[in-house]
Amino acid sequence: MPPSVSGMQLSAGAIGDAKGQAAGLSEAFASLRRFAGSRPPVERCELCGVELSLEHQHLLARESRQIACSCDACAILFCGQEGAKFLRVPRRILRLESFSFTDLQWEAMMLPIHLAFFVREPDGKTTAMYPSPAGAMESQITLPAWKELFGSEPLLCTVELEVEALMVNRIGSEQAYFIAPIDFCYRLVGLIRTKWRGLSGGAEVWQAIADFFAELDKRAMHVGEERHA
Repeated sequence: MPPSVSGMQLSAGAIGDAKGQAAGLSEAFASLRRFAGSRPPVERCELCGVELSLEHQHLLARESRQIACSCDACAILFCGQEGAKFLRVPRRILRLESFSFTDLQWEAMMLPIHLAFFVREPDGKTTAMYPSPAGAMESQITLPAWKELFGSEPLLCTVELEVEALMVNRIGSEQAYFIAPIDFCYRLVGLIRTKWRGLSGGAEVWQAIADFFAELDKRAMHVGEERHA
């Protein structure tokens, strides 16, 4: 067999081997990508970068009202001091069975949606906020001070400044009132912002809202006498 022909055969074999190796590497990398994609995303402390467990601390940045994920060490280090930039968000969830707004009280607040959360401010004022497709919106209606609105409700008098809220759901026939961590309020805002479609929101967002409050209710401790229609 002429050398040139033999050389051509060797070159073809080498090319075939190279293609096989490339295909093997490609499959290996594809397997690694599938493995990496199947792993849950890792959350990290937004202050020091350490990896966090599924259940971890949340902090509220006081100026921006942004929620930050935190490890226990940073939560202790950056919270609790006078003038601290962050506040630790508590975890309690209470469903208030003996409290409700009357229809007249609710209408007087002129909120455009039957979902809202009320925040107790450091100066004693009450801020009403509601979720929208554009994010969290603050009501421009000046409300009475927190003590004037809720002073007769012992549990609402314990709401922590800025990091807890009275969360209200008046959608449908059954009203629900919760003391909830502020991060849950912003979670609802994010849910509505990402799932809202068209002018009415679409069926998906309303189902997601129902699921959100069903889960919140499961987590909540029910307190007070049951309301009767």
